[in-house]
Amino acid sequence: MPASYTFDVLCSLDGYGSFGPEGDWGGYWGKQGPEFLAHRAEQYAAEMQLVLGAATFRMFQKFLGTLSRDSEASDPVNTRMKFQPTTVISSTLDEPLDWPDVQVARGDAVEIVTELKRQSGRPLRSHGSLMLNNALLNAGLVDYLQVTMFPVLTGCTGTGAIFAAVQDFDLELVSERVFDGRIVELTYRPTAHLPNSG
Repeated sequence: MPASYTFDVLCSLDGYGSFGPEGDWGGYWGKQGPEFLAHRAEQYAAEMQLVLGAATFRMFQKFLGTLSRDSEASDPVNTRMKFQPTTVISSTLDEPLDWPDVQVARGDAVEIVTELKRQSGRPLRSHGSLMLNNALLNAGLVDYLQVTMFPVLTGCTGTGAIFAAVQDFDLELVSERVFDGRIVELTYRPTAHLPNSG
């Protein structure tokens, strides 16, 4: 059985994955709560292999670079993300990288992830990495699409429309959860939408 691939993305209600410098929001748009953080920590405690694009990995280096194993007590989500086995798909990064358990894969992302799905003994998961995951979604390699929506609208400051480059898809709802009475996590199984033939 090939490994499953989950595209895990956080967004505002209007579909932006981040915000520009003029946006005075902070991490998680300032809306995180204890239920949400405990859930994320549990998700990233599971066995997995992370797959990231170069831009997201550089962001990880910038914001998570100082975390050590001892950081888990105060920041379990980010510490667990940092110490997961990670594949970075990039033509610009050179090894060795100052990061635990990471390898750089060069070449076509679709071919690389197809091979990872075939060979990996653990589920694959990608956080953010919009360009990469939009391409993988279009190629039919994303098994689960996990979208976590925060209760904000960022029409003036939002950046990174999360599905700006995807084709049409039908979505089968696999699970839905609400955390802290305001954060909604929806997990879907995507299928390419075929136009009506008749």
